[in-house]
Amino acid sequence: MSISLRKMLARMRVCDGYARTDGFPFDPKDCAVPDRPEIVCICGSTRFVDEMSAANRDLTFAGVIVVAPGVFLRAEDHEADELITNEQKAALGALHLRKIDLADRVLVVNPGGYIGESTSREIAYAHATGKPISFTDPF
Repeated sequence: MSISLRKMLARMRVCDGYARTDGFPFDPKDCAVPDRPEIVCICGSTRFVDEMSAANRDLTFAGVIVVAPGVFLRAEDHEADELITNEQKAALGALHLRKIDLADRVLVVNPGGYIGESTSREIAYAHATGKPISFTDPF
């Protein structure tokens, strides 16, 4: 016999992000939150997509939750009509700052020591919010 979503939600007990749907009474000891993995935000120029992808992979295999840029459009890779607009670029930049907020620390992928304007802004933001910052290369 199936139960309706409404009835299931009515029976649900929520504790620290975990939900019970079995109808048993709430027991606080059932709500122990396990240690969560470290969260790292990757920052860097989108010209280093391959290096950022490698850092993401290495961190993920090490058990780290990774947040990173999600759009890597570059003029040399795409047709002119596929380029992002200035509004989109600004929105992506603001979104990346929120990713830094979520992170425990920041990893700057900067091959050859390169740090561009957007990455400099992200580093300044991370520093201002007290996030530890590390770099893949000295600069």
